[in-house]
Amino acid sequence: MKILALDCATKTGWCLLDETGEIIESGVQSFEKRRGESNGLVFLRFRNWLGKLIEFRRGPQLLVYERAHMRGGAATELCVGLQTRVQELAAEKMIESLPVPSTTLKKWATGSGHANKVAMILAAKKYLGRNPEDDNEADAVLLARYAFDQYGNGGSL
Repeated sequence: MKILALDCATKTGWCLLDETGEIIESGVQSFEKRRGESNGLVFLRFRNWLGKLIEFRRGPQLLVYERAHMRGGAATELCVGLQTRVQELAAEKMIESLPVPSTTLKKWATGSGHANKVAMILAAKKYLGRNPEDDNEADAVLLARYAFDQYGNGGSL
């Protein structure tokens, strides 16, 4: 099963795995607000980018994303809005989608549900064979590998 993993934020980390669990590619895409932009414009740019990524890569069978923390404020509003775009695009393209709590991911990747960014970057480096661009790419790589370990080998959602 081809898996696309997303760490949704103004700097969205992403990782695409093939059916064998190998990383096809990964990176970070910026959706930082430009001067005078509303969140709505950010959501439109994100949805357009994600749609093109899915189309270009001939559709993953699973979209997995890190569930946003509900701490309130502008950052949470933006992350939740990006996640809804993932959900709606997955539904539109008939792709399974799966949210993963950050504590679940951290515990799987490092053994601690409270791992810091440095520990997550080091864990991702094992799969990438290089340093990830930042913690966003690291989280996306780890999300993809987590999803593959849980569901990619014939496991069911």
